[in-house]
Amino acid sequence: MNDSFYPINDISFASDRTSTTEKRSRWFQHRWLSTPHFKEFVYQMVIVLLLLVFFSFELDEEQHQSLHTLFKPSKLAFFANYLAAAMVINYVLLPVFYYHKRWILFIVALSAVLTAVILVDEFILEQIFFPDTRGTHFPGLMFTLVETLPIIIIIVAFKLAWDSNRRQRELERLAGLMKESEIQFLKSQINPHFLFNNLNSLYAYAIDNSPKTPSIILELSAVLRYMLYDCQSDFVALPREIQQLENYVALNRLQIENRGEIQFTKDIANLDFSIPPLILIVFVENAFKHSTGSQAANIAVEIRVQVSTDGKLTFLCKNNYSLDYQSASLEKGIGLENVRKRLDLQYPGAHELDIQDNGSIFITRLTMQLKKRDKL
Repeated sequence: MNDSFYPINDISFASDRTSTTEKRSRWFQHRWLSTPHFKEFVYQMVIVLLLLVFFSFELDEEQHQSLHTLFKPSKLAFFANYLAAAMVINYVLLPVFYYHKRWILFIVALSAVLTAVILVDEFILEQIFFPDTRGTHFPGLMFTLVETLPIIIIIVAFKLAWDSNRRQRELERLAGLMKESEIQFLKSQINPHFLFNNLNSLYAYAIDNSPKTPSIILELSAVLRYMLYDCQSDFVALPREIQQLENYVALNRLQIENRGEIQFTKDIANLDFSIPPLILIVFVENAFKHSTGSQAANIAVEIRVQVSTDGKLTFLCKNNYSLDYQSASLEKGIGLENVRKRLDLQYPGAHELDIQDNGSIFITRLTMQLKKRDKL
């Protein structure tokens, strides 16, 4: 009984192997068909076929052209000679000499290729197809070049255009990678900068055995959780960034207590937008740092966030500081410099940043057009 099942199992296994082989074959074909080399091959073939038609087109005495005369052996042979020379130039001379700026070697090799084309034309092809007419004499170098070069030049020109377009796409891709890397680097700088400032404040409260220390640790942990786990992408949902600002303001309220006044207002008409993480908190952190660091009382910090229905964000951050404080240091911090670079990278031409300092009041105004949040 068991023997009767073996053929079935063998067929099943064979079917599985066949199915796997077919899948691999289809996968390979799909990958190959989507490669740049295949696309370039198709591009070159289209150009060659069009040129072949134009090269072979010749009207008869009655001003007609037939398929019989369109691709005559003589026309195909001469065109193949020019095509072979163009392929040598495109895939040997250009990558080996021209793109590496070996100009002298390129000119010498190009001259050798063109000489070979002329020799094949005059001493082989014309002797075979036109032994009693064109094959009886050499019409001259200039005449031969005028007849030979157009096809070669056109094919080479299309190859140069293809390579130029490919290099441009590669440059754009590399520029995008560099931009993304720079943004990640700037974000990595902001996080330690923010953390060190708040750990210093926490240390001072711990030294004084302040009863607010546990609450400060709790608020700080919420802020750090956002930085560590929610800021991995280039953009985050607007509500999460606003909540981060509120947590940070609450953290500073615990530290300031009755030494000043903090105002935080928001007017969000549409939450369906995204924003770069930690882009606004830099200004808020800078305001608290310099306002509390320069005076023990009369601290005043005002923060306003407004988002219109079409996604235009208007942000205001204003703080006072002591007249004895070195105001020149306000605009030289790592955070402000980084946020300027991030805005230039992520919102080129789509933001306005205005920073004013009158000697006792520091005001930051930022407007930018937010992007629609991706739907999951």
